Order: sequence, then structure tokens, then C-alpha cells
Amino acid sequence: MLLGIDEAGRGPLAGPLCVAGVVLKKEIKELNDSKKLSEKKREELFEKIKKASDYHIVFKSAREIDKKGISTCLRESLVEIIKEVNHEDVLFDGNSTFGVVGLKTMIKADAKVAEVSAASILAKVSRDRYMKEIAKEYPLYQFEKHKGYGTKTHRELIGKYGRCKEHRQTFKIKSLHQGSLFE
Repeated sequence: MLLGIDEAGRGPLAGPLCVAGVVLKKEIKELNDSKKLSEKKREELFEKIKKASDYHIVFKSAREIDKKGISTCLRESLVEIIKEVNHEDVLFDGNSTFGVVGLKTMIKADAKVAEVSAASILAKVSRDRYMKEIAKEYPLYQFEKHKGYGTKTHRELIGKYGRCKEHRQTFKIKSLHQGSLFE
């Protein structure tokens, strides 16, 4: 049994890191890297994956990311998933094990290996749903549209309103007066 793991939210300016691990109990058609699927298709597959797998999803908040760093949060998430889901082998999308012993990696595994594709979808949909929920609490930031990523609109809104508690405070942002918001 292969445990496939992938994450969503490593690079955004706001919101959590979400890491999912999946062991498929039956084949699911149309799996792919979540970024290559429409939101409607991801939502449809999300429910199918949950019914056809053993899975575990971990969230690390913006505060945790600020306090511990993204690599530590990823490592802790990987360890938790590996402990929670029964498996024989573990494959993580990317090229770093983050110091987790026995973890295999593969670049673009989310597009090549069904279990990692499924994990990619669970992580992306879970995180997107979270961002839509917090958009109700923080309507000025339009989180439902950009999901916390550093779009031009999001950067402009940070420049106008400052950061809220869902923003990652450790991400360095240059002032609007210097043209680019990022160092």
C-alpha cells in the first residue's frame, strides 16, 4: 500500500499550509495534479477520494508557519500523516524529504502517481474551502478569489489595509512606494 502525500499552501501570503496523505483502496478515474483540474472537478473528486481511501489531512496555521518556519511545519505534517495512515511505502511530491527517514520523493508525482494526485486534490480543496470560510470574516482581502496567494490584487489590498491575523507575518513585503511589494 502506497501512501501518497502532497501539500497546498507552501507559498501564499495568507492562510494555512495543508498537507494530505492518501492510501487508495480502489481505483479512481480522472485523478491528476490538482492544479490541472477545474475547481468543480476537484470538488467532485474530493468526495470520491474520501470514500475510496484511508487519508489524513494536516493544517498548519499562519502563526505556526511564522513561529516554526515552513520546513518544520512540513516535516511535522509528514511525520503525523505517516503515523496516522497504515502503509507500506511513502511517496511525497517534490524533491525534499525535510529530514523524514524512509520518505521517498518524486518531482511531479502529483501528476504521475494516483495516490499523490489524490493527496494533491484533498490538500487543495481543503485549503481552498478554509480560505473561502475566512473570507467571510475578512471580506476586505478577497480571500475567496486568490486563496491567499500573492496576486497583484492581494498585494494591493495588503498595502491598503495592512495584514490580518491570517497573513504570514514573516513574509517580507516591500512598501508600495518601491514598485514591487516583495523583496
